[in-house]
Amino acid sequence: MDEYNIKTVEEGLTKIQFPEFDKISSEAPVFYNPHMELNRDISILALQTFQKQENQDINICDLFGGSGIRGVRYKNEINGVDHVFINDISETANEYERHNVKLNNLEDIEIFQHDASMFLRMHRGKFDVIDIDPFGTPSPFLDSAGYCSRRNSLLCVTATDTSALCGTYKEPCIRKYNAKPYKSEYCHETGIRILAGFVALTLAKYSKSIEVKLSHSTEHYMRLYIEVKKGSKKSDECLKNIGYISHCKHCLYREQNKGLATSTPDICPECGEKLIQAGPLWLGDIQNAEFISKMIEESENKKLNTKEDVLKLLESCRIEAKSPATFYDVHKICKILKISAPKLDLVFENLEKEGFEAVKTHFNPLGIKTNAPLKKIKEIIKTLSSSN
Repeated sequence: MDEYNIKTVEEGLTKIQFPEFDKISSEAPVFYNPHMELNRDISILALQTFQKQENQDINICDLFGGSGIRGVRYKNEINGVDHVFINDISETANEYERHNVKLNNLEDIEIFQHDASMFLRMHRGKFDVIDIDPFGTPSPFLDSAGYCSRRNSLLCVTATDTSALCGTYKEPCIRKYNAKPYKSEYCHETGIRILAGFVALTLAKYSKSIEVKLSHSTEHYMRLYIEVKKGSKKSDECLKNIGYISHCKHCLYREQNKGLATSTPDICPECGEKLIQAGPLWLGDIQNAEFISKMIEESENKKLNTKEDVLKLLESCRIEAKSPATFYDVHKICKILKISAPKLDLVFENLEKEGFEAVKTHFNPLGIKTNAPLKKIKEIIKTLSSSN
C-alpha cells in the first residue's frame, strides 16, 4: 500500500481508502467510481427493503469488489446482514478490501480472489443477494448467476455498455445479449428491456423466473433489481413476457407483440412505411410500485449523501409502474408534425381530460408514458400548438 498516494472517501456511514488514480478505468490499481455513489445509495435501500420483505438475515455476494466500497457499505449500513462475500480477481484490490473492512471495524466479511463466474459456481445456493456490477457488460456472468441463484433471492445487475443496449452499436448488442436494439427516442427503456429479457431467458435455463422490482437508466449505466423465483411452471409463465417492439421512424407509431417466436408486422398501419423491430426483450413490468414505496420509506432510516437525487429518481420510477412499454417524446412528435412544441404540462392535462393515463418518465424529461393512441396524442399537440 505504501507505493500509492492514498485517497479517503466517505459514503453513508462508511469510510474507505484506495490508491488515487488519474481517470476512472479498469486500468486503475484498485477500482472505485465516485459517479456510482447514487447507484450504491439506491442499492442500500433496495437490499434493506428486500431483507425486511424476507424477514431474515441475508448473505450478500459483491461479485466485483474493487475498493470494497459496495460490500463494506452493505455490511455496515444494512440491518439483518449475516455474511458479505467480496470477490475480486485482483490481488491489490483484495488487499484494500481487507484494509477497508478493518477501517470500519467490521466482522463477517470474507474476501476472495477468483474469476467471477467460477466464484459463483463454487458457491451455489449460498447467497440471498448477488450484486453484479462489472466494468462493461454483465452478460458473461449471468449464466453462472442463474446457476447460483437460490429461490426468493435478489439479483442486482449493472450494465455500463449502454451504447450497445441503446442501439448505437447494433452488432455488440446482438453478440452480447442475443437481441437486436434500435436507437429511438425511448432507446434507454428499450435497453433496460433487452437486459431484463436476456436475464429472464438466461435464468429460465435453470427453471428460474424473474420479477423486476426496480430498474433505472442513469448517466452511463443501467441497473436492474430482480427477484428470482424457482420452478419450471413459473419460468414458462415468465417467458410469456418476452417479445418485440415494432417501431415506425416516419410517424412514430409503435406496437408490442409478446412471444419469443411471434410474428411481427412489417408495414406501419398508420403511414404504410416499413417498421423496424427491436428484441427479443422484456415486455412485462420494469417497476414495482409497492417495493419502490417501501424503499422511499426506508430512506428515512439511512444516511445517504445523494438522498435528494435518490428520492427524485425513485418517485419517478414509482409513478411509472404499470404504465405501458415505451413513451412519446413531445419534441420528436412536433418535429415530425413540423409545428412548435406546446407546454408539456398542457399535453398531460389534455390527455387526462380525455380519460387517458399520462405520466412522466425518468428516461426522458420530455417523455410521456400514456395509454392514448398516437393519433390522439398528435391531435392534442396540434390543437395546443395552433392555440399558442
